[in-house]
Amino acid sequence: MTQSVETLFDQALEKYQAGEAAENLIPTFQQICDRAPKNSAAWTCLAWLYLLVDQPKKALKAAEISVKLEPRDPQSQVNLALAMLEVGQKGVRKHIEIVQQAVDFEEKIKNMVQESIEDGLKRKPDWESLQKVNKWLFG
Repeated sequence: MTQSVETLFDQALEKYQAGEAAENLIPTFQQICDRAPKNSAAWTCLAWLYLLVDQPKKALKAAEISVKLEPRDPQSQVNLALAMLEVGQKGVRKHIEIVQQAVDFEEKIKNMVQESIEDGLKRKPDWESLQKVNKWLFG
């Protein structure tokens, strides 16, 4: 019996939070995206994983899909901004401004974005684009 998309997603997320390497989780999240192409959270995770393993073009594609599906999701916007920075694409400011509005509006969102950035810098300490985004958002 095949696992539901939700179960697969939850298990993959637990593995990530337990410290599993990004490259090991990409196939699972790709499978989730293939099975549930309108699952914005899965696309958001896939984009983040691609960013962690230095595959910015794939990250950009996944981030664009996640933002298209859920334009107000701050993490999707952060991922898109990061991917754009990584590939040298213009238009990053618009996405940073959307995230800034969200973090200014709600403390819970601010904490979530900060935790995500901290996680990214722990996993990839020399990540210049993420350091830039962190500085733009939180000074």
